[in-house]
Amino acid sequence: MKRILITGGAGFIGSHLTEAALARGDQVTVIDDESTGSADNLANIRNHERLKYVQGSMADGPLVEQLCADVDEVYHLAAAVGVALIARKPIEAIERNIHPTELLLSYLRNRVRRGEHVKCFLASTSEVYGKNPKATWSEDDDLVFGATTRARWSYGASKAIDEFLALASWREYGLPVVIGRFFNVVGPRQTGAYGMVLPRFVEAALASQPLVVHDDGQQIRCFAHVHDVISAVLALVQNESATGRVFNIGSDQPISIEQLGRQVVAAAGSDSPIEFQSYADAYDEDFEDIRRRVPDLTRLRETISYQPQYNLAGIIQDVIASVRSRST
Repeated sequence: MKRILITGGAGFIGSHLTEAALARGDQVTVIDDESTGSADNLANIRNHERLKYVQGSMADGPLVEQLCADVDEVYHLAAAVGVALIARKPIEAIERNIHPTELLLSYLRNRVRRGEHVKCFLASTSEVYGKNPKATWSEDDDLVFGATTRARWSYGASKAIDEFLALASWREYGLPVVIGRFFNVVGPRQTGAYGMVLPRFVEAALASQPLVVHDDGQQIRCFAHVHDVISAVLALVQNESATGRVFNIGSDQPISIEQLGRQVVAAAGSDSPIEFQSYADAYDEDFEDIRRRVPDLTRLRETISYQPQYNLAGIIQDVIASVRSRST
């Protein structure tokens, strides 16, 4: 039985990871400030005998040090969430991404210096690639950010700093770290409150409301089910050859946002229309987006034989079922 700490464990991805770790037989401690996550996400397991839940901030140094003191693995998922929040509150996004990661890694490095063994998984994001023009992105590709006058790029830049800190902790101190760059992770319990497109579309379709598509809807994305992503994360941390490396985690099956909307309408049996909204109206005048976001999953497949269990049709149906269950 491993003792693990999951930061942001009451969030969408974190709550699924918590369930998977408990199912694996681990002793799990979750910390979450519930700013974007919710304890309700853990309702099915809240009273589990091997789960300890701490409502607290990753910026609370003494608390984080205490929680890190005797765990075998740390999964650091706590971060700012969603394009809408980043566009509205860039300072909050930057501070919530960088400072807690600094604290966490410093405490874990101290344990390594004492001769103790602990592993760390850092959840990163496809946003670190910025607007790299390549058709598919590989882990060693250049990061291409826009101007600092456009707040949208602050999120990717701050997560890139997290990656630099984690990799330096491995190179300089021998702290075993694995970095996963998530690409559009979706599934049950995700909400559209912070701009996430699939739950937004499903909620609108089930309510017979218009599906609002930003810009021309021809942005290309790939959507991965949270269960497939969590399986990959757990497998990577157990694989010694993954240590000190960065991995794209997600799907590599592209679809335009407009096509996604039409598939959601059809799957929901809805008559909702598609409506288009400019980025200026959705966010602000200086907002920039990425036209194509598709990962190269070669490294992931070679390391853990990654084989997703869900295709896009199955993902959409699962999200529809989840949203319907919330309304009953």
